[in-house]
Amino acid sequence: MTLNTASIARATAPEALHDHNLAEIVVPGVRYEKRPARTPDGEIVPGLFNAWITLDNPAQYNSYTTEMVKGVILAFRAASNARDVVATVFTGEGDKAFCTGGNTKEYAEYYAGNPQEYRQYMRLFNDMVSAILGCDKPVVCRVNGMRIGGGQEIGMACDFTIAQDLARFGQAGPKHGSAPIGGATDFLPVMVGAEMAMVSGSLCEPWTAHKAYRLGMITDIVPALKVDGRFVANPLVITDRYVDEYGRIVHGEPKTGAELAAGKDVLKKGTVDLSLLDAKVEELCGKILLTFPDCFTKTIEELRKPKIDAWNANKENSRSWLALNMMTEARAGFRAFNEGTKDDREIDFIALRQALAAGAPWTPELTESLLPAARGTK
Repeated sequence: MTLNTASIARATAPEALHDHNLAEIVVPGVRYEKRPARTPDGEIVPGLFNAWITLDNPAQYNSYTTEMVKGVILAFRAASNARDVVATVFTGEGDKAFCTGGNTKEYAEYYAGNPQEYRQYMRLFNDMVSAILGCDKPVVCRVNGMRIGGGQEIGMACDFTIAQDLARFGQAGPKHGSAPIGGATDFLPVMVGAEMAMVSGSLCEPWTAHKAYRLGMITDIVPALKVDGRFVANPLVITDRYVDEYGRIVHGEPKTGAELAAGKDVLKKGTVDLSLLDAKVEELCGKILLTFPDCFTKTIEELRKPKIDAWNANKENSRSWLALNMMTEARAGFRAFNEGTKDDREIDFIALRQALAAGAPWTPELTESLLPAARGTK
């Protein structure tokens, strides 16, 4: 502030300010910190900050436990209430994953077969998504690695996304016993259109960061792989041409065959460096800094409405369905993922469809017969 502005602030501000937070944030697995705000040219601004909310569970790819969900809710509440916060940055620890969704170990060992408990959990999950959508500060998702499943859903709830280009984006529900109705079915049609939403939501084939950027799901991407001292684009992805010989768009699609093999060789030679990601996030926050705060907030509130309207229309019946699903497909799918091997974490889909076609009910015996252990892979 200039000297005159500072004097006016001291003379007119209340002697004591109310604390509007509900509770302190003391939750293992979630970090909340305020970092100095910077101008677009990198200069630190005294007295102003950006709130960084970090999912800190890298050993489990920053998947969120029940307690972590509570921590995220409290953290976004704190960011909303902080008078000195310009923007909120939502990210994950490390360079492997932003977030891969709910903690499948907890799902398999506690919630599977326990729908009344999962219903209560989904109240917390819904509140987490709503806390992001209703944050009084703009929310920047800093994608440091995979953004999959529920991680993709909470990421899409954010206002902006800056990603390192080794990251992947996508859903996992129909492959692992759930449906992407924690936000994906609400947000995807708004962000990428009905057909691409159908592909991403139902088939569970991950998109590269380059494809997500091309389709308008994310704001910007930066390289993260350094080879021989310089940054290079993700070598596993087609980035040097836009269409193939038949005119189909291939930019951002995964490489195959010899191209993929060569790309893997490049990947092995490099190291991951997220400095460009941090610089791009700071640059975006710096642009936000140089706007009228209330006008900016009102603008993003209006632009959030298509996502919020779809979310509010569906979140309660989605919660109920997901709870009941814990007695059938989720009970099998989450156990398969948790109990299977790294290369075999899915149920026997064909056997399930055959059993259901014959009219078989969901029994414990049916569930056990579908798991990887029944195939002798454990």
